[in-house]
Amino acid sequence: MEPVTIIALFIAAAALGVMAFVLLRGNGRNSGRADEQAEQMTRMTERLVAAQAELAGRLSQIAEADAASQKALSERLQNQEIAITKTLEARLADVTRKVGESLQQSSVKSSETMSKLQERLAVIDVAQKNITGLSEQVVQLQDVLSNRHARGAFGEVQLQDLVQSALPPSAYSFQQTLSNGKRADCLLMLPNPPGAIVVDAKFPLESYHALRNAKDDNARTQYSRAFAADVLKHVRDIADRYIVPGETAESALMFLPSEAVYAELYANHPATVEKSHRAKVWIVSPTTLMATLNTIRAVLKDASMQEQAGVIQTEVRKMLIDVGRIDERVGNLKKHFRQAEKDIGEIEISTGKVMSRGEKIEQIELGEGAEMDEIAAGAEIHALERGNG
Repeated sequence: MEPVTIIALFIAAAALGVMAFVLLRGNGRNSGRADEQAEQMTRMTERLVAAQAELAGRLSQIAEADAASQKALSERLQNQEIAITKTLEARLADVTRKVGESLQQSSVKSSETMSKLQERLAVIDVAQKNITGLSEQVVQLQDVLSNRHARGAFGEVQLQDLVQSALPPSAYSFQQTLSNGKRADCLLMLPNPPGAIVVDAKFPLESYHALRNAKDDNARTQYSRAFAADVLKHVRDIADRYIVPGETAESALMFLPSEAVYAELYANHPATVEKSHRAKVWIVSPTTLMATLNTIRAVLKDASMQEQAGVIQTEVRKMLIDVGRIDERVGNLKKHFRQAEKDIGEIEISTGKVMSRGEKIEQIELGEGAEMDEIAAGAEIHALERGNG
């Protein structure tokens, strides 16, 4: 039932009550109308009872409707709760599945990342070991370079490696003693001219390091002069010891085992380089020495080709003499063939005559006397032909 209807019933019941109260109150004022009022009161009471009954019925219907609606609402709420629960369970299962997959993928990626990380750590470990080894080698190299004799041995070893990698064994000799008693680090065997060339390894490292570590211009100038003086001292020593007239070439090579020292010399000390050229001592680095050795190898190859060409020419001349002899002997053989051909022709002529006479003898038919005369005549003719032949 609608709320408006319920309110109207309550208002009607209240109105009936008010009317009954008014009627009862009016009984004292107008007694003549008692019966009429009593009758009205009875009707109003009946109406009030009917209204109350209807109100009770309506309230009962409202209660039933409320109970039904509450039951339907409860069922609807239960259904919605079940649906929401199922939806939540499905979504929770989906979220759980996705979270599991994500965790599995993360685990796989983490495993791969850890594996790659371990591999890189292994590589880094190997690199660290290599760096440690290189550091030890650098320390050893510094120890070698700090000692003058060890530094000289280092330059000689580097010189030997370069020469052995570029030239055949017959083109060089190490620690060769010259006629003046001086021992050369390396002697390059070149044909005349220019002849054998001496290569001596020098390493002016102390003055170079002092020059590189100079703090100001004055110190740089001082150490630059010391560096140039050390280089010129080595140049003079090489010129005096290893340029021997009649035994070696008119020049020699000074080998600097460091490209940095070589670059410093040629970049900032051109006067020193010019003085070495005037002393006929050519300063080379590992790179320029390799280029020089390649040139020497080409010269040796050209000299070897020229020598082989002389041998080939000698052998060709001998071969031409042999060919002349063969031609002479072929001519003699040809003469013998012509004589043999002539003899064979004469034999064929004699054979033809014999055959002709034999045929004639077969055709003769004579008596005994005549036969003897014919035989004698034939013998005489045969003798004459034999004499002519």
